[in-house]
Amino acid sequence: MGIVRYKMDLNNPPKMTDEELARIDAIRDEDIDYSDIPEMDYEFFKTAKLLTLPELIKQQTTLRIDGDVLAWFKEQGRGYQTRMNAVLRAYMLSQKKG
Repeated sequence: MGIVRYKMDLNNPPKMTDEELARIDAIRDEDIDYSDIPEMDYEFFKTAKLLTLPELIKQQTTLRIDGDVLAWFKEQGRGYQTRMNAVLRAYMLSQKKG
C-alpha cells in the first residue's frame, strides 16, 4: 500500500459528531501530552523570526462606506475594522472558484 494523501479544505472542514465533541470536551488539560513539543524558552525567542505572507500584510486604504453600515460596525465595539476585514474575506473566499 502506498502513501495516502488527504487535502482538507480549510474553509469547509469536516463536521465533528456530537460524540467526538463530547470526547474532546471531556479531556482535562492535565491529560494532554505535550512531550513532543519543544520548549519555547528564551533561546528560541532570541533567534525567532516573524514570518508574514505578503497577501496577509494589512494595507491602509480609503474606502467609502455607507454611514449606517460603518455606524453598525462601530457599535459592535473595539475591533470593528478587524471584523469588517473578516466579513470581506469571507465574501472573497465564497466567491473564489474551486
